[in-house]
Amino acid sequence: MKSVKDIRVTSKRVFVRVDYNVPLDDRLNITDDNRIQETLGLIRYLMENKAKIILASHLGRPKGKRDMTYSLAPVAKRLSELLKKEILFASDCIGDAVTEQVNCLKEGEILLLENLRFHPEEEKNADEFAKALAGLCDVYINEAFAVSHRDQASVTGIPKFVRESGAGFLLEKEIKSYYDSVEKPKRPLVAVIGGAKVSSKLAALENMLGFVDTLIIGGAMANTFLKSQGVDTKGSMIEEDLLEKACRIIQKAAEKGVDFLLPDDLVCAEKFDKDAR
Repeated sequence: MKSVKDIRVTSKRVFVRVDYNVPLDDRLNITDDNRIQETLGLIRYLMENKAKIILASHLGRPKGKRDMTYSLAPVAKRLSELLKKEILFASDCIGDAVTEQVNCLKEGEILLLENLRFHPEEEKNADEFAKALAGLCDVYINEAFAVSHRDQASVTGIPKFVRESGAGFLLEKEIKSYYDSVEKPKRPLVAVIGGAKVSSKLAALENMLGFVDTLIIGGAMANTFLKSQGVDTKGSMIEEDLLEKACRIIQKAAEKGVDFLLPDDLVCAEKFDKDAR
């Protein structure tokens, strides 16, 4: 994949897939804007090179429906504060109104599209949806390492329908860091994996067993591994259909001499809620 620096972006409509899946409180205020701040370098580069910038992201799991608790409007506000610049905001990510907003963009202006996952076609990687997004731009830039493993319209779909695509600064940095840790690791090499689902990381976990010395599992996904070892996880989130595979991964780790570490000190609550006891 080309670097964004290898692509002429001046006067072009540049679609940037960012990861603005930021945490929000009950009042829809952003509680951690690190993911937004990480993209500022690329955005400023595109501004300096007079690109017409289109930003797109998902936020949360609206399940393919228009749920305004997952709107990216708070992100537009925070991005404007960080850049000290007006951020245009689209009420959707496709459609005639969005196309008109894109066509009216001036060099150096920024348009943030509404949540991609308000459309079920995003996670289904529907070609028509990908084509509609691709129709908004001349250049596609991936700046969302955290979702690059997903076969979704805004990740793997759009590049099929645009002439030029490339990687942003953050994506390049993450790939280099990953490459260096895998190809030229300092020993002992420890990998820490978290998140909610084993299913989305199954292939990565099995691959890591081939080169890490220690694998530490955290987050909700640890529950599935714990239950596979006979731990009573009560009402915690579990992927029941992956218990056997989880057990097999632990066995493979032992066979390869990899230390496979799971949490051994847990906090229990009556319900999944920040105010729970």
